[in-house]
Amino acid sequence: MAKLRDIITSQVRVKVLGLFYSKPNELFYIREATRIIDEEINAVRRELLKLSKEGLLYTETRGNRQYFGANKAYAYFPELQQIVFKENGLGKKIRRMRRKLGKLDYVVFTTSFFNSEPKKTDALDILIIGEVVVPELEQLIKEEEKTLGREINFTVLDNQDFKFRKQRRDPFLMDVMYGKRIMIIGDEEEFVAKVNA
Repeated sequence: MAKLRDIITSQVRVKVLGLFYSKPNELFYIREATRIIDEEINAVRRELLKLSKEGLLYTETRGNRQYFGANKAYAYFPELQQIVFKENGLGKKIRRMRRKLGKLDYVVFTTSFFNSEPKKTDALDILIIGEVVVPELEQLIKEEEKTLGREINFTVLDNQDFKFRKQRRDPFLMDVMYGKRIMIIGDEEEFVAKVNA
């Protein structure tokens, strides 16, 4: 499977996109982005200016600092964000540990997780469907909670429960199925397909 770094040859660009598209509601100034991605400042500056010129990022001046942020209006923003989430952080760990976690048919990140917005306490972050080794998953989630500094709300459903809830048009599931989401594992069309009774 091709990775973003296979398509984009600049390692700095890959790291810059990873930072901004995984935190689409945050702004970073050049030195701050340089510290986070741990690359040389001139290379980071060059990439930030190039990506903002191409429309992938936008700029905002506050005082004497120029800030950069992910441009959500960019035509390929959703696709790039999906790639970033599959290749970084929890998405990468889940994909890498897929066999250890059981038989995962679908792993879905919801907007409350991938937009990193302040959320309602009961908002779902991740939906996992399949035969899941829950203790392994819980350990992985706890590690990510420490990294993010916040709780991650996740739900695990087996295939039978998922099919039953789809047939009944369960409001909880419909919110995930018809809302914005990032598929980390699974086929998008199969996920939303109607169930024949």
